[in-house]
Amino acid sequence: MKWIKRGLLLLLLAAVIALSVLVGMGYQKYREAIEEVPLQQKVEELTQREDYTEYDQISPEFIQAIVAVEDRRFFTRRGVDVISLGRAFLTNLFSGEVREGGSTITQQLAKNLYFDNRPSLTRKVAEIFLLYDLERNYTKEEIVTMYVNVIYYGDGYTGVGAASRGYFGKEPSELTLAEASLLAGLPQSPSRYQLSTGLPLARQRQQQVLQAMVEGGLIDSRQSEQALQWSAAYSPQP
Repeated sequence: MKWIKRGLLLLLLAAVIALSVLVGMGYQKYREAIEEVPLQQKVEELTQREDYTEYDQISPEFIQAIVAVEDRRFFTRRGVDVISLGRAFLTNLFSGEVREGGSTITQQLAKNLYFDNRPSLTRKVAEIFLLYDLERNYTKEEIVTMYVNVIYYGDGYTGVGAASRGYFGKEPSELTLAEASLLAGLPQSPSRYQLSTGLPLARQRQQQVLQAMVEGGLIDSRQSEQALQWSAAYSPQP
């Protein structure tokens, strides 16, 4: 019994040391990033783009859809999503690789502002430090607006404005529930879901988006069915 306790203590100590090293490396990556380009400058570069779409110029259905499917506790939670992060940690631990990130919308914004898509635990820690910087300096509305403007939707469209005009020929403020829910599913895997080549998969993803909205009380099942009926007949414009 003593050897078991001693072994568990050693494992716990090793885990604490490994975590401390990881946090230290992540903090160093975070410091290097913001020293090279301060956060305020990064944000200004994004928000001053000619095609930047402001919050009040985006369909409320699209904001609801993207939050419902990607980070449903976004507006009510501050900081990291402990539940998602814990689930992702266990998944990565048992798989032996980074397969889930447990990222919030704010973390994803941090990644898109500063880092690439290569899986890295160090980068995940750096994202968390940036998350707190973002939430300390910007409102939730500003953060989600930056996020939908910086992410890629496939077919060469970066930002909700370009994607809305490119896929549907209309401004983001004019998106219907059907269009918004289809578009909101694309950022998870733009190369798979882009509407020019992956429309069947995008429709499947749209079902997940709509289901998340139903579960969140944002729409009812009748509205979900109507949106799916529309997408069944939709074909991308040339």
